Amino acid sequence: MINKTPLAAFVFAGLLLVGCSSEQNAGTEASPYAGQENREIAALSAEEVNGYLEGRGMGLAKVAELNRYPGPKHVLDLSQELGLSERQRQQIVEASEKMKSRAQDLGRQLTEKERRLDRLFASESASKREVEVLLQEIGEAKAQLRFAHVQAHMEVKQVLTPEQVSRYDELRGYGEASGGSHKHQHHGHGA
Repeated sequence: MINKTPLAAFVFAGLLLVGCSSEQNAGTEASPYAGQENREIAALSAEEVNGYLEGRGMGLAKVAELNRYPGPKHVLDLSQELGLSERQRQQIVEASEKMKSRAQDLGRQLTEKERRLDRLFASESASKREVEVLLQEIGEAKAQLRFAHVQAHMEVKQVLTPEQVSRYDELRGYGEASGGSHKHQHHGHGA
């Protein structure tokens, strides 16, 4: 019969050493933010800044997109498959252009406010009041930007027939057609 006590003691000692080693290294791991301190605006990637300035969607209207409110860009891309009339196409182009113009304006405002916040902290002169005001302004700009994108989806849904909305969802891989299930069943308004 093998005496298990020395083996158990050896395994326990090994685990203790691994645990101590992990504790010693716990504070020396690089932050996931490492390298981001050199960005033009520390809190935003170059891709995010460009997306805001160009008026791109960046998932801001995902709640609409995933709940049967098609996006103007994708509807225009799928115009042939959806059988858009010329009138529908023109209405969607107008909604898209209005949204993009508004989103670009708001994106400029948002990135400038983020830049001001970054400078405030970089100068090590951030006061509670200044930070609070800037964060509220940034929050409002983000809300307005998101609304501009969501509103465009709402306008597009008003232009499409319920059949076109269903076809759009199918083409985009949403709902039952893609093997998933839609959590809600909404009925669109035809134009």
